[in-house]
Amino acid sequence: MNPQTTGLEAGDLGAEPEHAEIGTAKQAAADDRVLVFGRLLGAANRLEHILGREIEAECGISHLMFEVLLILGRAGEPGLPMRRIAQEQVLTTGGATRLVDRMVRAGLVERVAEPGDRRVHLVRLTEAGERTAVTAARLHARNVQRYLLDALPADERELFAAQVKLIGHAARDALPPLG
Repeated sequence: MNPQTTGLEAGDLGAEPEHAEIGTAKQAAADDRVLVFGRLLGAANRLEHILGREIEAECGISHLMFEVLLILGRAGEPGLPMRRIAQEQVLTTGGATRLVDRMVRAGLVERVAEPGDRRVHLVRLTEAGERTAVTAARLHARNVQRYLLDALPADERELFAAQVKLIGHAARDALPPLG
């Protein structure tokens, strides 16, 4: 990426930072590491707002519901236990249960007994959930292209995607196990 468009100079974010100690709020606000994370978070929040609003307007579901539909789509049959859905979305089990309850009422998912253990319930897509996932994903893919990928130089898109994956895996691996 071009340092002029990022506001960073070459070498500002090296592996061994040689930054002065942060001792004031002004220094904190100017620290390159703080700035890059703030920019990442700001961009993600704005994109999630834009893309989430479009999914809600066109498909009648929240962005979080869409993410759960995708998780369940990847999992396939027979479905996933609530604990796994919670872990995938960094939610408490109670938060995941409330979300899935809304999705059950909307006809997007259903709860079924696990084949080997009837005490455990799995969550899986319904036919309506499958259709909604496909419709929302088509819209989402177009919008990701429009608002994210088209903002990057074409020759840097694959590298960007790989770097985002690395960051995501590092963050996932640093999380404590959720209970």
